[in-house]
Amino acid sequence: MKKNFPFAALLLSASPYVLAQAQATAVAQTAAVQPAAAADATPDDIQKVVIVSTGSRGAQRTMVDTPVPIDIIGARDLGKTGQATLDKSLQFRVPSFNTVQTPVNDATSLLDPYEIRNMGPSRVLILVNGKRKNSSALIYTQTSPGRGESGADISAIPVDAIKRIEVLRDGASAQYGSDAIAGVVNIILKDNAEGGSATVRTGMTHQSDGKMGGVSLNQGLPLGGDRGFFNYTVDVSRVNLSNRPGRVDPRGEASDFSDPANGVSVADVYAAATAFVKNRPDAGNINGSPATSAAKAEFNTRYDLSDTTNLYANGAYVNKKVSSFANYRTPYWRPTDYGLLHAPQYTYVGYVPTFGGTLDDYNATGGTKFVVGDWNADVSLTYGGNKQTYAVSNSVNRGMQEDYLAHVISTPSPTSFDAGGVKFSHWVLNGDISKQLSKDVNFYAGTELRHENYETVAGDAASYYGSGADSYAGNAPANSFGSSRSNYGAYAGATWDISPAFLIDATGRYEKYTDFGSAFVWKTSTRYKINEQFTLRASASTGFRAPSLAQIYTQKAQYSFVPGKGILVSGLVNNVSSAAAALQVPKLKAEKSNNITLGLGFKPDNNTSITLDYYNIKVKDRIVLSTEIKPTGVPTNPLDVQLGAANIVSASFFVNALTSRTEGLDYVASRKNIPFADGKVTLNLSGNLSLKNEREGAVNNPALIANAGQSVLNATTEALMFTSRPKYKTIIGADWDYKQLNLSLNNTVFGPTHFRNAGMDENLEVAFKTKMVTDFAVTYALTPSTTLSFNINNLFNTTPSWHFNARNAKGQAILDSKVVDQTTGMTPYEAQSNLVTFNGRYSMVTYDGSQFSQLGRTFAASLNYRF
Repeated sequence: MKKNFPFAALLLSASPYVLAQAQATAVAQTAAVQPAAAADATPDDIQKVVIVSTGSRGAQRTMVDTPVPIDIIGARDLGKTGQATLDKSLQFRVPSFNTVQTPVNDATSLLDPYEIRNMGPSRVLILVNGKRKNSSALIYTQTSPGRGESGADISAIPVDAIKRIEVLRDGASAQYGSDAIAGVVNIILKDNAEGGSATVRTGMTHQSDGKMGGVSLNQGLPLGGDRGFFNYTVDVSRVNLSNRPGRVDPRGEASDFSDPANGVSVADVYAAATAFVKNRPDAGNINGSPATSAAKAEFNTRYDLSDTTNLYANGAYVNKKVSSFANYRTPYWRPTDYGLLHAPQYTYVGYVPTFGGTLDDYNATGGTKFVVGDWNADVSLTYGGNKQTYAVSNSVNRGMQEDYLAHVISTPSPTSFDAGGVKFSHWVLNGDISKQLSKDVNFYAGTELRHENYETVAGDAASYYGSGADSYAGNAPANSFGSSRSNYGAYAGATWDISPAFLIDATGRYEKYTDFGSAFVWKTSTRYKINEQFTLRASASTGFRAPSLAQIYTQKAQYSFVPGKGILVSGLVNNVSSAAAALQVPKLKAEKSNNITLGLGFKPDNNTSITLDYYNIKVKDRIVLSTEIKPTGVPTNPLDVQLGAANIVSASFFVNALTSRTEGLDYVASRKNIPFADGKVTLNLSGNLSLKNEREGAVNNPALIANAGQSVLNATTEALMFTSRPKYKTIIGADWDYKQLNLSLNNTVFGPTHFRNAGMDENLEVAFKTKMVTDFAVTYALTPSTTLSFNINNLFNTTPSWHFNARNAKGQAILDSKVVDQTTGMTPYEAQSNLVTFNGRYSMVTYDGSQFSQLGRTFAASLNYRF
């Protein structure tokens, strides 16, 4: 039987940061490597040659030859994190990769936003075996990181199907097309033709909630004797709800829910809130991580027709169900449920609407690689999609029920609602060729045809009637429709080894879209070995990101009848609507970027390596979801005239709003094979430091909006983009291998963030403190085929904490003031604190999130059997 090169065996025992250094500094070792079982790989295997397929469309190169920074993460390192999903594993392995669960954010609970170098999920391209993975159908519209963007659902990929991950930390639009502004994550699937493993996982948090269980099976099978393989993975898991609510302040409740104009006094609400939180200090709120169940299946296969031709395919299907909760509707907030949610014999105590989401994610690629003359060719067809549907239960449509009681309609409000959903799918046809023109020059070229479909699915009538179901209004038919587009791309480039020390790689790409235009981008990169110890590398590129179909066509309007004014519209209006035209919002165009990377590698010996990479990314015409634009209140103001003519109460929309500049440093240092207690230790230090992440120049406001003294970008939206992610992140780790035992200690330092929560005083900001999260893992080989692992994540139970920063003297006066407001009973500081935490419900993370999870210490264990 043919033996496959054992990449996984080489990677599993190493820290990814050891490998990341070799790309710029080590000397390739081309000695043959015999196949080994993944779990049996030794640290010494790391010294063998490692081939990477990301970063150039030409011939694959050893890590020592790549002129751009690439992290290689093996399956074993992913498993050591003890995290339940791939995105969370990458959070603790790649310094510039960040993601965090946000509290109570409806559809966002189905998949958390992630980012590389603070650039958001839509500027990170996800590949599976080098082919573009479909985007998620969800676009984030809540006040959370990633607002206004969407990205591929990497949490849907079963970790046990992964051989390794290659993370390119550099712009790559010229090679791969749209979305690759910040970098590329290429997920390489397992390809062994024999053996496999079965894994049982369990875990929970230190508060005994969030209980987790899972079972996975991976197996490789030979095809046609020695002609190919079929490798498959199935994974089933369940994670229960975790809850971390804060204590609610009745004074804040009284301030928020009183309505003196309608006879609801501050004193009355204060008394009601005090009585309610006496028995329920958290006011019934459920704030943490949702209950999630998932079933995942993935396969990877190849069949060799001859020595020069093969067929290959891979595919995946994931079904995920999430159950989360809205904020509890207390009796002083919602005085009645109209008898719909509680039995008559019980006293009404409010209700908590539930949000249920179902996600189906699927992708499949089939292709062939062959040789024509001296040309290597690869032709493939990919289909992928993502569908999400939403349901609201234990709730009411209050406007519908009021109309029913007033005999305006004949149907009462239901208590469960189908809120509709969203769908995305694409077809991608790729053709790639390459040829070694000479010993030193490799030429490559290719083309891509892509067709995308996006659809908003209507909910049932009750979900969107009037103001919609309480907590989450469904999609109305008027805003539910399909859209599509096609694009064509072609690229060409060459890699030239000018000398054994000096390499240049250059690529150009042309892309044409049917809906907004075309783009030409280029990239050039180089590597120069000063000597065996020092290496310099650099790249410069232009890039682009096409506006997604969701950004162009998503519309979530709310229709309401106002006596004397008819039907008025508020909410999110799509970019091509008449409402957007009334506000003089231009059609969306592609974002354009300029990307520069400069790097230095130092390898004094075979066991020590250091790299430092500087990056500078400028993004022009960056697309954002605007703030809510409202009438000024002056009837003659042109904005008020246009809004009135279009019957718009308020509206937000997507717009090319600004130019941004992101500048920073990635650094990695590693020392391996350190003798210790008859074993070997590997030490690593890696991190990301953001030197600059800010808007350049003025906001690109439509004239009508600017002249009315409003802006599409407010302090909260700007903070989400630029200061709400860690200023720096550092990972300090140590691995000790001793006979059958491996101990791993990993410390992740999350730097400070600054945020401007919606509604808070403009003279203040929220600052999350720098914190270190320590993870400890023990792996022991019970037998040559059975391994037991135990993880304690966040060993010291570190949780996010924040404080107010004064932005000026007025802000400091707010923080210092001891004056108690006679109406609310609060000092200015207490009033602001209640505002950003929803009166204490989100005391740990504030309403809009933090740098890392609020769940604290968690435990995980797994038993792996290899066969």
